[in-house]
Formats: sequence, C-alpha cells, structure tokens
Amino acid sequence: MFEDKIEKMNENIGTIPMIEYEKRVYTPEEIQDILGVSRTTIYQLIKSKVFHSVRVGGQYRISKRSFDKWLEESDEEL
Repeated sequence: MFEDKIEKMNENIGTIPMIEYEKRVYTPEEIQDILGVSRTTIYQLIKSKVFHSVRVGGQYRISKRSFDKWLEESDEEL
C-alpha cells in the first residue's frame, strides 16, 4: 500500500512545472569567473563599493543590477 502511494507520487514528477526566476545576486566567485580576475581583486572591488553588495551570514552577495550597470559603464569608458 505504501509502495503504491510512492509509485503514484513518482509518476507525477515529470509533470510538475519548474519555477523559473531571474537571478538577482551574484556570489564573489561568480563575479570572479565573469571578470576572470583573482579573488583578492573581487574583494577589493567589494570594499571599494563600486557596486552594491551585502553580507549575508558571513558571505557577500553582489547585486546583479548594480554589477551589470558598473560593467556596462566600464565598457563605455574604454
């Protein structure tokens, strides 16, 4: 009986819609990958406040919107 309930639940796994959302923050590691720079450089950028970041549970999160804006403005200056 219990196995039948589990089997029935598993039948519906493929039909459950996935919730998609737009990413709103980056981790320092993601910024490091995007820019191709060192970890030290990322934390210098965070400390210099060139884009908005917050510290959550001892870890930094960088606003995607402010990072993208900073990056676009940097491209225009080149």
